[in-house]
Amino acid sequence: MREYRTRRPWGVLIAITVAGGLLLTGCGGGASDGSGKSNGSAVFPAPAYSPGPNDGRESTNHLSTFALDVDTASYGYARRVLSEGRLPEPSTVRPEEFVNSFPQDYERPRGNGFTVTVDGARTGDTDWSLVRVGLATRAAPTEGERPPAALTFVVDVSGSMGEPGRLDLVRDSLDILTDRLHDDDSIALVTFSDEARRVLPMTRLGGHRARVHEAIDELEATASTNLGAGVRTGYATAVEGLRPGATNRVVLLSDGLANTGDTAADTILERIADARREHGITLFGVGVGSEYGDALMERLADRGDGHTTYVSSDGDARRVFSEQLPQNVELTARDAKAQVAFDPRNVTEFRLIGYDDRRVADEDFRDDRVDGGEMGPGHTVTALYAVRTRPGAGGHLATASVRWLDPGTREPHEESGQLETGSLDDDLWHSSYGLQVAATAAYFADDLRVNRAGGAPLPGRPDLRALADRADSLAERRQDADVRGLAAAIRTASELRGSE
Repeated sequence: MREYRTRRPWGVLIAITVAGGLLLTGCGGGASDGSGKSNGSAVFPAPAYSPGPNDGRESTNHLSTFALDVDTASYGYARRVLSEGRLPEPSTVRPEEFVNSFPQDYERPRGNGFTVTVDGARTGDTDWSLVRVGLATRAAPTEGERPPAALTFVVDVSGSMGEPGRLDLVRDSLDILTDRLHDDDSIALVTFSDEARRVLPMTRLGGHRARVHEAIDELEATASTNLGAGVRTGYATAVEGLRPGATNRVVLLSDGLANTGDTAADTILERIADARREHGITLFGVGVGSEYGDALMERLADRGDGHTTYVSSDGDARRVFSEQLPQNVELTARDAKAQVAFDPRNVTEFRLIGYDDRRVADEDFRDDRVDGGEMGPGHTVTALYAVRTRPGAGGHLATASVRWLDPGTREPHEESGQLETGSLDDDLWHSSYGLQVAATAAYFADDLRVNRAGGAPLPGRPDLRALADRADSLAERRQDADVRGLAAAIRTASELRGSE
């Protein structure tokens, strides 16, 4: 197994808006207290050195740098496909989105900012461990604490949205959100099929909820999908209704099956780049439908300083638009990047699991002109590494650092945590609950990608039947409905694999 090399992102591809936020009023750092958690006492800057080239059997670069991401659409869509008796296409499986679909219980900061937790455990493969880098933001605000929001909904009403239950789910989602938002929040509504139409200008909800619900109820599927027109009109509407001091966001609800006009993410987003840069308007993509344009929606969100999720049921809609509302509305950090420095005295190889489209050149970690992830409050971000240690390794193993900009002042801040080799003594399946859940999700994604697309499996990966048993045991331990759903998805994949 070879290390994933770091590389420079595609233009402004590295942009992940999400719910999970990082805001610090002063520049801080965190020292490890031996548990892998930062304690806020000293700064551990990301090391700048990189070893010279070798014969390729060991990592030639002991730094790993990526933009933060808590997208979850890939996992949601995979579960939908599996429920229909199909295995998802490997190209739609993004391991980090499987992992980040399960919030972790990392310690949260007392005030603005975030904690960095680094831990790990041994796998069944000799000298190989899984290392978990966890970032936790401050808790989501209570109902009355968040700033007002100005949300422009861009709704796909093309013919493909006529699939039974598809547009109904969009209507239900918007109705839930309209009821949950504050009187001081604002909503605009744009629809698109073969052309775009502004249904509702930016409207304060106080005294106008009935008007908004009426506009939502009248949504009907019509013709082809001109996604480009919808996004352009949506951003124009958002700029026209821009509210200083509010969270200004475009929310795109679509199956992503563009077939008319501009159909490429690059072309579509070139036309709204000025709105992103000048006004700070971000994009939240909500995918629906059994046939889903995953690749296009993913790139739209990445290039639009945004994030994606996938909604397939009323329960999903309630979770995204009600329970997770502060996370999906408020923005608390911009251009957040993480860098992990592995100690070459103790580490011979490492592999970042997923984040393939989030890689950032190592030298750009502290270049604040380079895009990172846009984050909100109340989320956790998890990155898993497969790490091979040298025989007899001892002492320092890794330093994980995160850097971000205050969304208001653009001032940079950093926080760090460390991991010692002694922290890897536990067997993976006897480690913490959260690490086992993250590993189970990552192994599941790896199996779905590798078995059909080829490549070396992650160290210590069980077969699907054994992995489903692991997930069942974890779900039973804490009566965790989300992990029980993961176990069911793994078991379904195992049965489908057996029928191939």
